[in-house]
Amino acid sequence: MDSNMETTQTQTQRGRRKVKIGKVVSAKKMDKTIIVAVERQVAHPLYKKYFKKTTKFMAHDAENTCSEGDTVRIMETRPLSAHKRWRLVEVLERAK
Repeated sequence: MDSNMETTQTQTQRGRRKVKIGKVVSAKKMDKTIIVAVERQVAHPLYKKYFKKTTKFMAHDAENTCSEGDTVRIMETRPLSAHKRWRLVEVLERAK
């Protein structure tokens, strides 16, 4: 089965889940958990200058495959712990 078609099928069955791309900032301190920093650009409300804002998400990494510096895609899921509501979908780029 085509992976693109498979992704579309699961999204229609489960509804629209949020997907974010970010960089792993912490990986080895917790078992099966990574912390992903997602950066976005926001316009200042008065001066309209764009600046970067970073948000950190705790994500579930079942196989402990990620290391710090990796670029990953995470997807929203049911609550897995007190702070984990995201899971690792794929590693886009490994750290050098």
